[in-house]
Amino acid sequence: MSLQRTLLAWCLLFTVCHGWPSLRAEEEESPTSLTEPSIDPSDYDYWAYQPVQRPEVPELANDSWSRNPIDKFILARLKEKSLQPVERADRLTLLRRITYDLTGLPPTPQEIEQFPTDDRQDAYSQQVNRLLDDRGYGEHWGQHWLDLVRFAETDGFEHDKVRPEAWRYRDWVIDALNRDLPYDQFLQLQIAGDELAPESNDALIATGFLLAGPDMPDINLQAERRHNFLNSMTANVGEVILGLRFGCAQCHHHRTDPISQHDFYRLRAFFETIDLFKDSQLPESNDIKARVTRNKTKTEPVSYLWIRGDFRRQGPELEPRFPRVLTGSAGDVSPAPVHLVNGRRRALAEWLTTREHPLTARVMVNRVWQQHFGVGIIPTTSDFGWMGEGASHPDLLDWLAAEFMDSGWSLKHIHRLILNSATYQQASYPSDNLSENERQNWNDLRDSDPDNRLLGRMNRRRLPAEAIRDTLLAASGELNRQAGGPGVRPPLPAAVTSTLLKNQWPVTKDESEHARRTVYLFARRNLQMPMLKVFDKPDKNLSCPRRSQTTIAPQALHLLNSEFTRERARSFAARIIKSSDQTNERIENAYQIALGRKPTPDEEQACRDLLAAEENEQTAWLNLCHALFNLNEFVYVD
Repeated sequence: MSLQRTLLAWCLLFTVCHGWPSLRAEEEESPTSLTEPSIDPSDYDYWAYQPVQRPEVPELANDSWSRNPIDKFILARLKEKSLQPVERADRLTLLRRITYDLTGLPPTPQEIEQFPTDDRQDAYSQQVNRLLDDRGYGEHWGQHWLDLVRFAETDGFEHDKVRPEAWRYRDWVIDALNRDLPYDQFLQLQIAGDELAPESNDALIATGFLLAGPDMPDINLQAERRHNFLNSMTANVGEVILGLRFGCAQCHHHRTDPISQHDFYRLRAFFETIDLFKDSQLPESNDIKARVTRNKTKTEPVSYLWIRGDFRRQGPELEPRFPRVLTGSAGDVSPAPVHLVNGRRRALAEWLTTREHPLTARVMVNRVWQQHFGVGIIPTTSDFGWMGEGASHPDLLDWLAAEFMDSGWSLKHIHRLILNSATYQQASYPSDNLSENERQNWNDLRDSDPDNRLLGRMNRRRLPAEAIRDTLLAASGELNRQAGGPGVRPPLPAAVTSTLLKNQWPVTKDESEHARRTVYLFARRNLQMPMLKVFDKPDKNLSCPRRSQTTIAPQALHLLNSEFTRERARSFAARIIKSSDQTNERIENAYQIALGRKPTPDEEQACRDLLAAEENEQTAWLNLCHALFNLNEFVYVD
């Protein structure tokens, strides 16, 4: 790209983010430019700002495919396009799929042996229930939430100071999900736990949500630090809970959505009572209880609009109010301001979780759907605004949102609905024994719906970085299932430690801890384990609604050449050698552990050829186990 084109691109980017450079400070501060724009009446009619109403479930003639209402919505859309869903996946494929989707771990050899022969009519649904009750459910799904809230155990920026107590919030999230804490309570405690239950340590730990993002304690001006932190917190609440890009309005009125700067800073006003930085600095321990405290004074804090988002340019005084477009108000301002000193965040939390709120339930069920299918009903899961992508099945989204609230905000109820649907249980690729009509149906689906937005088949998905590491440890028999506690630091590759300027990663002394599940590894913002980073573990400084799924050479190189993978293959080989004296049984065991199935005759012969090529038995089995780790099937779920 030429220099001229590069400069033009930067100018356009600046314009989109900040407005035209010709806008002078005097103009910005003029009464006209600081006047809050009215909301166009048509904005109130936008579907995402309307209260959730439960749609009628489609009635379909000759429907022998549907297992629950989800399927009827899916099938109705497919029939509109004269398409049909594909066949059901086989039992072992489904077992591997639901086990990874719910726990982030592979099924055990015993489960692989037993499930195909389980002749109970509800055998599959019983597997779903078993996995939802497994501790691994909260560990796996807790990571999705931690991605959203930018959780880490350090501050970030230059010094990346450690937060010794931050792990308590991570453990609270995992425990809350395992208990199926109703989602409305899950949110309320994280936003206002100290106001709802001031004597409860558990509720106080939950408010770690507000403090999960990056911070710069060593900044010169503490007023700037507080301003930046509150803005970041407000933007995160807008994205994670409301599914709206609120952060765009901290410097200027939103370019496309009916969110003004005034809306942004009125939402921020709900958090002004938090004593974030007592005595202008954080406590040395960074203890969550010490950081999130109620304002003990009787003085109501004053909130302002900050011109262009600059903490040095104080604008008009504002009161805490809910975003105008989400209140259904016909006027230009939302209902009466919340004049509270010690209950502002409680008022916000209760409003966010009312049955009439248009976004909270929709946003969360869409996130759950995305994790099970790879893409949400709304693909832009943190942007339900005008610039977000449209819904593939809008009535299904609203039906799920209504069902979610009517079930008592139970996330496990939504999981059961989705996983027990015929839609979820479809095959992701055609088997070899299809009829001509069935194979033609696959071709029609791929031609008519190449992105599979209509869900006439299942999407094949790659495992997240944490599941890949945990599976390597599970296959080798080394996985330590101990739960909770401070983050663990296993050894880093020498190529990484040699570049560190200081001891940023003191290795945990107890070596058994090194094999803990990845969710329990120390989460440092400025340093990631190379294997996790290369498999797209997200930046902890930003909210991540949907992980990237890159396909790059370093991924294959890590599975092929890294010391960590080679050592897991060595332990895997020792496990396989010990499992039987028969070569065929060993090969079968290796395939079941690594891939969740038995080998085909051709695969068994290829394994025998590989084993015969090496004289040393241990080295031969090491090479075979290492080869299994490098198959695409090892890191993908069908």
